[in-house]
Amino acid sequence: MNRRRMASSKQYSVIGIQWVGLLLLVLAVAGCQAGSRAEETAVPPTNTPQPAETAVPPTHTPEATEESIKETAADADVLDVKAAQTGPDTWTFTVTVFHPDNGWEDYADGWDVVLPDGTVIKPDPDSPFTRLLLHPHDNEQPFTRSQSGIVIPANMTQVTVRAHDLVDGFGGQEVVVDLTADSGEYFEVERLDK
Repeated sequence: MNRRRMASSKQYSVIGIQWVGLLLLVLAVAGCQAGSRAEETAVPPTNTPQPAETAVPPTHTPEATEESIKETAADADVLDVKAAQTGPDTWTFTVTVFHPDNGWEDYADGWDVVLPDGTVIKPDPDSPFTRLLLHPHDNEQPFTRSQSGIVIPANMTQVTVRAHDLVDGFGGQEVVVDLTADSGEYFEVERLDK
């Protein structure tokens, strides 16, 4: 009889251990699910990128400064333009842009030289912009890029330079360049005849 009790007692021990193991497994799964729900409802840390604010209309006033432009919404702003004539109708534009680039999801992706009638001058007709920007400039703000081979008809005396970003499109600070002047608000011009 002692052998039967010992066998029976061992059997209950194995069953007891199985129940304890099952109970622990259930508690572990329940704990993981509760932790998962807590993560879903947790407030994100303050360094998490937040959605961009509503776009601000273009600023064309001479009172705009680099600091006031930086305080606007996430539009791409043209801060400075240098137009250098390289041939009778050919120019190189060097444009400084500010945009709070946020990686590949939101960055300044191009800038245009626009004639008064709205025609965009593109050295590469297949490009979406006068100057296509192929990557974000998160750690280089503002940044400056040039484009040569910009053909502007001889009878044109004024162009507008505007910048574009992936999220907000156009809408930031634009610079109107008077090609007959040596300089003006946010621009300089170098002509061959000078």
